[in-house]
Amino acid sequence: MSQDLVTFLHARLDEEADLARRCDGEGRGEWTAQGHTVDFRQGELAGFRPAIALHVALHDPARVLREVEAKRRVLARHAFSPAIGDPELPWENNDDCQYDGEPWPCDDLLDLALPYADHPDCPRAP
Repeated sequence: MSQDLVTFLHARLDEEADLARRCDGEGRGEWTAQGHTVDFRQGELAGFRPAIALHVALHDPARVLREVEAKRRVLARHAFSPAIGDPELPWENNDDCQYDGEPWPCDDLLDLALPYADHPDCPRAP
């Protein structure tokens, strides 16, 4: 699975960021829910159940872009550290995570991949 997982995650984050930027229009601010209506700052769309309206509003482009950036920082911290050539050879001579020393891919990377488990390109564990 090695670097395939990181490549896969970067591609998904790129897609999410691109879509968020395209939905932002003219950068008019955060989306809000008001009962059955979502105010997209470019117009309003009614007819939602209040819980769905709130859910949609909570995924406004600005928030999605902040979330993507946070996930990119997690990816950067949890970089692959190969055992071969490592001056501090990991226990049992296994590849590990440079952040926490856990076997790679570490649990944090696997958690980042979990929302995409149904994606056809998602790398599968051996």
